[in-house]
Amino acid sequence: MDLLLCSRLGRPRCLCRRLDRPVNESTAPAVRLAGLTFAYPDGTGALRGVDLDIARGERVAILGPNGAGKSTLMLHLNGVLSATSGEVYIGGTRVDRTTVRAVRRRVGVVFQDPDDQLFMPTVEQDVAFGPVNFGMRGEDLAENVRFALAAVGMTDRADRSPARLSLGERRRAALATVLACRPEVLVLDEPAANLDPVARRELAEILLTLPTTLVLVTHDLPYAQRICERAVILDSGRIVADGPIDEILADAQLLAAHRLS
Repeated sequence: MDLLLCSRLGRPRCLCRRLDRPVNESTAPAVRLAGLTFAYPDGTGALRGVDLDIARGERVAILGPNGAGKSTLMLHLNGVLSATSGEVYIGGTRVDRTTVRAVRRRVGVVFQDPDDQLFMPTVEQDVAFGPVNFGMRGEDLAENVRFALAAVGMTDRADRSPARLSLGERRRAALATVLACRPEVLVLDEPAANLDPVARRELAEILLTLPTTLVLVTHDLPYAQRICERAVILDSGRIVADGPIDEILADAQLLAAHRLS
């Protein structure tokens, strides 16, 4: 097993393990990207040999300027996109056509626009939609819906139309639609965008209580620092920095070099 050294201006920043084979499911990291490369059909390269491990229970911010490849990386985690080359593992399971349905239950993605995930007449029906599609029925379904609504503080809004909710409430309802499937990995795309200070705080408090592995894709550096202990900077499809978030965000030269300040 060799090591890939990531550096900036010749300074070591991180050591990322590159694997040629998956490890045992019980000891595997929550997420492992091994040489992940992706190009769109027009030939545009979005990811270039990304190697990344995320431990179980870790909270990691994926940072980077527009066009860095953050959203493309996010969509590989639950098999929406398939790698041009390289591999994605979730808990030791390689993501491919034979495993993608199971992986999508293990990896929940909350998109920036909550309306992408809220389309039923009531919040409760939206929260039940995912578990039902995964075959959950009866008391198991009811228990998971109750759990998800309680986790985001939306129990008293279960019968309300999503159209009558504030943006902050819709974000929490969208989060509940994913939590109801009990994912092992939770991926959030700009969860605090356009929220007022109260809604930002409420959402942060919820995220900090969740026991799942959390991947936060964002431009919002203060919000990322509040929630995550580790930061990864992606630029031009490559990891250029990886380390404790306090250290990463204290490096003004690094942030400026990658259009984050």
